[in-house]
Amino acid sequence: MGVNELKEALIFLCKGQFWRMAVIWTISLILSYLQLFSQRHFLRRSKFYERSASSNPAIASIKKPICIITGATSGLGAAVSYALAKEGYYVVLAGRSVHSLSKIVSEIQEQIDDACVKAFQVDLSSYKSILSFKHLLQQWLLDSDLHCSVQLLINNGGMLATSYRITAEQCDQMMSTNYIGPFCLTKLLLPLLEQSPIPSRVVNVTSFTHWNVSSMEVTGETISGQYFSKLSSYPFAQVYEYSKLCVLLFTYELHRQVGLVEKSHSVSVIAADPGVVKTNIMREIPSCLSWLAFYVLKLLGLLQSPEVGIGSVVDAVHAPPETSGVYFFGGNGRTLRSSQLSYNSKLAKDLWDASSQIFLERQLASQDTT
Repeated sequence: MGVNELKEALIFLCKGQFWRMAVIWTISLILSYLQLFSQRHFLRRSKFYERSASSNPAIASIKKPICIITGATSGLGAAVSYALAKEGYYVVLAGRSVHSLSKIVSEIQEQIDDACVKAFQVDLSSYKSILSFKHLLQQWLLDSDLHCSVQLLINNGGMLATSYRITAEQCDQMMSTNYIGPFCLTKLLLPLLEQSPIPSRVVNVTSFTHWNVSSMEVTGETISGQYFSKLSSYPFAQVYEYSKLCVLLFTYELHRQVGLVEKSHSVSVIAADPGVVKTNIMREIPSCLSWLAFYVLKLLGLLQSPEVGIGSVVDAVHAPPETSGVYFFGGNGRTLRSSQLSYNSKLAKDLWDASSQIFLERQLASQDTT
């Protein structure tokens, strides 16, 4: 370890946000697993969803169901992409790095003879990039012999930024990537999901860290992350927690909204929490500290490889078509109740309205630019 790296690590160790991650996040994770245990052995109210061919009607009913996965260039996203390509999905990979996308496509095609994979460059922190992806996706569907619809959208992309960075649209990059981007992408792709000849699904990847948000004020400044620029130091751990609670509130509100609309084929919405997976999400934390964190979590039996960590996501994909508004955690088809705040329907509606306003503003701005 170099002197500069050691100095950086010591400075980081003095930050309260680091200890919030190291201590409070670990406690939240342990409590989530304890909740699973108590549901099964004491409360007798645990609900399991077994994976089976019958609960995956897409493969049986449509030639090549389309599955879009964001954040697909590494870690959890890459592992899910491989698993679903193996099952017969036409996997559409969405990620920021063209080089990483090409590498993942090649690896999947090398390992699976008949794999159908397509890659698009998308930056979830940019509405312009998301809109461009939607247009390119539609054109690709029209030019192919595939049905012009989407059967599965997995909002997996996310980041943990340790400093405040503003996007071209004047938003905090972490809030844009983790929440606003997935919200806008889902809104734009909802017509394609609704056009599916079979039940379609949105799976939003969230985190147990949402438990640490005790209160929430919904304003344009907070959900865009502009509020955090006014603070003396960037509360990156809390911003991450906040973004993941927003994902949950959005999941439950979208579940309510699509449930109110009678359609010949339904859209279901599910949240999936993979727990702690060894990915590169902690790349902005000094490497010696991230290594130590993973080592401790491994000793506690809480660290999973991406191939194991995808359990809750794949459970969400394979749950029966009528399943919606559920929070999968822990793999093996297990579900939990998320935090009490996440079920606040008024808060969820306020968040939806404020997010829709941002979405509308960006739509209008893109039209003006055009």
